[in-house]
Amino acid sequence: MTASEQHRKQADTVHDPPRVRTVSDIAELASFYAEPPDGVRANMIYSADGAAVFGGRAGPLSSRTDQQLLKILRTFADVVLVGAATARAENYGPVQLSETQQAERQRAGKSKPPPIAVISQTGRLPTRLVSDPNQPPLLVTGAQSAALHDRSSDQLCGVLVAGEDTVDVAQAIALLRAHGLSRVLCEGGPTLLDELVDADVVVEICVTLAPKLAACQPVGNRRQPSRLALPAALRLEHALVCNDYLFLKYRR
Repeated sequence: MTASEQHRKQADTVHDPPRVRTVSDIAELASFYAEPPDGVRANMIYSADGAAVFGGRAGPLSSRTDQQLLKILRTFADVVLVGAATARAENYGPVQLSETQQAERQRAGKSKPPPIAVISQTGRLPTRLVSDPNQPPLLVTGAQSAALHDRSSDQLCGVLVAGEDTVDVAQAIALLRAHGLSRVLCEGGPTLLDELVDADVVVEICVTLAPKLAACQPVGNRRQPSRLALPAALRLEHALVCNDYLFLKYRR
């Protein structure tokens, strides 16, 4: 083989997408996610026929391994971002980490679990989310809702104002970054993910494909057309199989 042929073969190998491989357990699976991007990492689950929820929740599509991965992804994040509807549907509470996960964060210079930041047009947060005064959430809302929240709510939380009557998600990400929360883990729902993609702030998306059929499931309420001229291109980082679930990671 000539030097030129060897170079072409090496180049082809570099640009070949990762092959699908089977991983044995959550420890091996988690090792592929240990380098979070500086920016927004989205984590979503879909059924094999494309549904993002079943009965209004993502939980029925998930598995024990997928739930374990979700908690591990939180370990790597500075903040967990979620839409208010998803926070209510999934009964969100403060982030709970194992002793091992907390030790990993402390080694990385982070003394506390990441806060939950909820994007809400109304300024109302789920009761369970504000149950621990030592782990107050962040409310990300518009100026009008923030003013109403200050006057009428006794919920203990930080408030970030991003926009006037609606939330500007690009501004919200910029504000989180300004507060030192640059590694953002977005856990949905689909409406919030649409808005983040439309604002061109998603750096990485982790997709779990569930071996389930869910049929058409109404989800989201976004009515504005996308501002994207073309779909944003991504690079496949890995494709992993664990207990018939397919775990994909794409990066810009």
